[in-house]
Amino acid sequence: MSVPFTLGALPTLSRSTVDRQEGLRTNPSRLLSRWADARVVLLDDAGRTPVVEGSSTLALRKAVDFGAAPPADAVFLGEWQGVDYWSLPGGPSGEADTVKMAGSWGFVEEVPRADGEVWVELRGYGDLLDDTSAGLFTTAQALRFWRRQAKFCTRCGHPTELIQFGWASKCTNDGREEYPRTDPAVICLVHSQEGVNGSHVLLARQPIWPAGRYSVLAGFVEAGESLEACVVREIREEVGADVSDVRYLGSQPWPFPRSIMLGFTARADRALPLVPADGEIEEALWVSRAEVREAFANSAVRGEGSKPTPIADGKAEIILPGNSSIARVMLKAWADAEE
Repeated sequence: MSVPFTLGALPTLSRSTVDRQEGLRTNPSRLLSRWADARVVLLDDAGRTPVVEGSSTLALRKAVDFGAAPPADAVFLGEWQGVDYWSLPGGPSGEADTVKMAGSWGFVEEVPRADGEVWVELRGYGDLLDDTSAGLFTTAQALRFWRRQAKFCTRCGHPTELIQFGWASKCTNDGREEYPRTDPAVICLVHSQEGVNGSHVLLARQPIWPAGRYSVLAGFVEAGESLEACVVREIREEVGADVSDVRYLGSQPWPFPRSIMLGFTARADRALPLVPADGEIEEALWVSRAEVREAFANSAVRGEGSKPTPIADGKAEIILPGNSSIARVMLKAWADAEE
């Protein structure tokens, strides 16, 4: 007997082991006393961080290499197994060459390499990292984006300064404090009405996406709107489908620049016509479970080993969402379930 599908696996960027230790952000004496033994995650101007080449581990730096105390732009990320972790801006210390790496969506990209380290970005390579590294990188990236957008007070426009070791900003004029924001967005796997989990899934593509790239539908939650209402509205607006039985699946941070993706599933009648939103959705179609399973088989090898999968009787080809996206976890869970 079929049961409603669940995610089954933790989304890539939801993985973490580090204790954020919120109370320590206002305890400078404690943090300063452990700075000498702390480790630092570097982020360059493009948001890339160094990884030991051929491994799943961040190439961390010793905190003491940056001075006897945390620099003004240092951000405290948390503690794990007796070690404090911080993030700082920085790039390769020497001249870097480039190396090809298999990234997300089956693409091969060139990334900087120096001193046995490759500098990778979170969206394409987060799934290759271990749990500790993935959590550190995700948090560091989220705070980096926030700080780049929060340099001035939203009330008076004066410059702000970081306080609480990177977790708040304070206006230099009136003392107003602000904190990192996260914008909620829903992402919904819509399946057909047959059985418990349906026989087909609704996928769509945006005009700006590379050829063959399809995913489930997503959109931002509006002011005064519930998550479930947002799911219903977004699906109707994007493809003209009315959904029912909206059910929560799980979530994943998505710091590009400051979202959290809230995963849902819902049902819709695939006999009714789809009406893609002009300028927003280039194509929407129903894809069978067998086709999705074949697409996963074709994308089992990263990079050049991946290949598009014919769908809709050969009228289109599909490339699955990137390995770091909750969309991929949702699709895999649905494909592995029974109708």
